[in-house]
Amino acid sequence: MPKIKTVFSDIDGTLLNSTHQITPLTQQAIRALEHAQIPFVIVSARGPSGITPIMREYGFQCPMICYSGALILSENGQVLFQKGFQKRTAKAIIELAEQRQFDLSWCLFSFDEWIVKDRSDPRIVREEKIVKAESKQGSLETIAGDDVHKILCICNPRQILTIEQELKKAFPHLSIAKSADHLLEIMERGVTKAAAVKQFCQMRQIAPADTAAFGDNYNDLEMLQTVGHGFFMENAPEELKRLFPCHTKDNDHDGIFFALRQMGLDL
Repeated sequence: MPKIKTVFSDIDGTLLNSTHQITPLTQQAIRALEHAQIPFVIVSARGPSGITPIMREYGFQCPMICYSGALILSENGQVLFQKGFQKRTAKAIIELAEQRQFDLSWCLFSFDEWIVKDRSDPRIVREEKIVKAESKQGSLETIAGDDVHKILCICNPRQILTIEQELKKAFPHLSIAKSADHLLEIMERGVTKAAAVKQFCQMRQIAPADTAAFGDNYNDLEMLQTVGHGFFMENAPEELKRLFPCHTKDNDHDGIFFALRQMGLDL
C-alpha cells in the first residue's frame, strides 16, 4: 500500500462534476483525508475568490494553489509564494488581443482582485456564475498591486487554437496553457501546476513521489507526471488518457474516492 502524504486536486471537471457540485463520496474522501491528517490541496486556475466559496459550502479548509501556481496560500490564507508578471506585459497582451480583434473576453487577476473590461459580457456573466464570485469592471490601472498573476482569455472555441498560437508567438517568455475548449491561461514563465506542486512539497518537506494528484485537462498533465500517483478523471479528453493511461473509473464523478480507496486509503 503506497504511503500518501498529500493529495492535490484540480477543481473544474475534477473536484466538481458537470453541475459544479462535489459528490457525497468525494466529500467523504476529503473528510477521511482530514481525519488521517493527510493534506488535501486544491490546485486550480481559479483565484482565491473562486475557491473559498467551495470550501465554505462544503465545510472544509485546505491550502490553495491558485492561478495554476502563481499564488500559493496556506490553510489560513497566508501567502506562501507568489509570482506574477509586470503590468506593462499585461498591457501588451491586451493591446495585441484588441488590435487583432480576437474573439475573447479578458480577465486580469492579482491576488484576490478580478478585473474585467465589461461585466455585462455573457462570457463574464457565465464565468461569475460558475465560480460563484463577482468580477470588477475596470482596467489595468484598477489593480492595486504591482503584479498580475494571471490573464484569463475566455475565447470563441472555434478560434482558441489560433489565438493560442498567436499569443505564444508574440510572448514566448510567458506560460500560456489551454485549460478548456474556450479558456486560455496566461502566467509568468515557469508558472505551472507542476512547478507549484514541487514548491509546495519542498515547503512541507514532502517527496512528490509520496503524493497523489487528480486532473482532467491539458494543463494538468505535467502535474500528474510530477507526483507519484497521478490520475486523469474519466471525463478527460481521450488524447490525454492515451498519453497518460492512468485514469479513474468514476461513476457520477466519484473518481477521487474510488482511486484513493483502490490505493489502500481507509475511506
